Amino acid sequence: MAEKDDDYLLVAAIDFGTTYSGYAFSMRDTYKTDPLKIHANQAWNAGGRQLLSLKTPTCLLLNSNKEFDSFGYEAENKYAELVMDGEQEDYYYFHRFKMSLHNNKNVKGDMALEDITGKSVPAIDVFAHSIKALVNHLMDALESRGTGVISSDIKWVLTVPAIWTDNSKQFMRKSAEKAGIQKDHLLISLEPEAASIYCQLLPTEKLSGAEPGFTMAKVGTKYMIVDLGGGTVDITVHEKLAGGGLKEISRATGGDCGGTSVDADFMQLLAKIFGAPLIHTMKREQPEAYLDMIREFETVKRTITPTKQGKVNMAIPYATLDSLCKEYLKEDLSTVLLASPYDKSISIRGDKMRFDADIFKKLFDKTVKNILALIQEIITRKESKEVTMVLLVGGFAECSVVQAEIRKTFLHQRVIVPEESGLTVLRGAVIFGHNPKAIISRKIRVTYGICVRANFDSDIHDQEHYVELNGEPRCRDAFDMVMKKDTTVLPGTTVKKNYLSVVGISTIDFIVFVSEKYSPVYTDEDGCTRLGGAKIDISDPSEQQNLKVEFIFGNTEVSLEAVEAISGNSCQLTFDLI
Repeated sequence: MAEKDDDYLLVAAIDFGTTYSGYAFSMRDTYKTDPLKIHANQAWNAGGRQLLSLKTPTCLLLNSNKEFDSFGYEAENKYAELVMDGEQEDYYYFHRFKMSLHNNKNVKGDMALEDITGKSVPAIDVFAHSIKALVNHLMDALESRGTGVISSDIKWVLTVPAIWTDNSKQFMRKSAEKAGIQKDHLLISLEPEAASIYCQLLPTEKLSGAEPGFTMAKVGTKYMIVDLGGGTVDITVHEKLAGGGLKEISRATGGDCGGTSVDADFMQLLAKIFGAPLIHTMKREQPEAYLDMIREFETVKRTITPTKQGKVNMAIPYATLDSLCKEYLKEDLSTVLLASPYDKSISIRGDKMRFDADIFKKLFDKTVKNILALIQEIITRKESKEVTMVLLVGGFAECSVVQAEIRKTFLHQRVIVPEESGLTVLRGAVIFGHNPKAIISRKIRVTYGICVRANFDSDIHDQEHYVELNGEPRCRDAFDMVMKKDTTVLPGTTVKKNYLSVVGISTIDFIVFVSEKYSPVYTDEDGCTRLGGAKIDISDPSEQQNLKVEFIFGNTEVSLEAVEAISGNSCQLTFDLI
């Protein structure tokens, strides 16, 4: 991206979330004078609710030919209508599919995703259609403002969790390219980093929990950014340096305990009452009722406070649930509820389910416990000992139950929640697009290495890995380390390795592995996974070539370059992770 730094008119960021997605942009000239003047789309219309929202649900509807129909609220509402008309079998409906890139440790280009009724579509198409819908919406918005820019005038930024694997990051990049974004106009931004960059610029009154006159910008401050999203919790620790840059001082950590894991516990509660098969049937055969229930739960979930007493009321699709109970359980809804473990704590009044507040708050327990454990693990690392502040960002950070528990547990840190914390990542991604050098250094999350046949050393290698190659004792599947976990690197840090080609063979293949361990010995040991293969094309296979391969670390994505040492030719290199 560096060589194209000066030919963009505006930066546009797409925050592609598990539950909600949105975009924001700012003009290059405006950024120089007023960096916080960032436009987010105000007009996602939720339809029936008369709700104008800054983000739209991450939902995609495809027609029977697997072509794009609609995205966001439109897709949600249209799908509900299709079900009422019994026409849903001809369509494909996807929601909350981003987590497939977190949960799948072996993300591949040909990975398939199942829609809400179990029909399958290539995952890359689902992601590309969704990104394209956001891009088109943004281009239309720019046109209606009379901005008159074309896609190539824009520097695009796409946000991803910092804890994702390199494979998942590359999958998002490939999806964006498939959606029509030019390769050299696209930056990948790490979500907690973007939030951190944005909060540097905020005045005190926008930071709840900060006293008057407090500023994020004090040099030497060490603070933790906890990005509480719908799917993942993504945590990074930064130190503010002189000159305004940020240094990552503890590697990104996180897990799948975002807001949707509370929804999962709610679904488990329903399964304990009605049985999992009945809930599954409802999702498949009555998805409009299922969607209504998820939307309603989302609304109620946001209003719960830690001090809530008495009852929590939630509208449920009573008629649908009652008829499913009669059909599959041979009893009406009220009788089924009375026979469940919740007969004392949940009741039905009209079309409302009334929960004892404690039962409802309990749905947060497991998720909150997991979040606290993640924060605790980082705070106990020696490099994080001086963390004085915890910054909560992301949509789930707006949940007061989560805020209260974090404040109660971490009394020695000031806990700060910026206003509109759900948009912090998106706005920060725009600023990152204007200033990618804001992050001075990063910590490597895993150990990188190449699979080689090393000289056999009986002090290091076991007999199981012993092989002979041309009469020489070798060790198969040896891990040749390129970069060690937890190393601090500047963006663009290169590690050079030399490889010799074999005469008569025009390409060299080598396989890159990553490990959770600091010093792995073999590529087939526990904690070690294949990241991807690199292919290098050689200009003259008739002679043995000495190849210098450069691994480039410290950016938001890992990359490779190769040069033939004697001729100085840059080789054609493909580093394919998916």
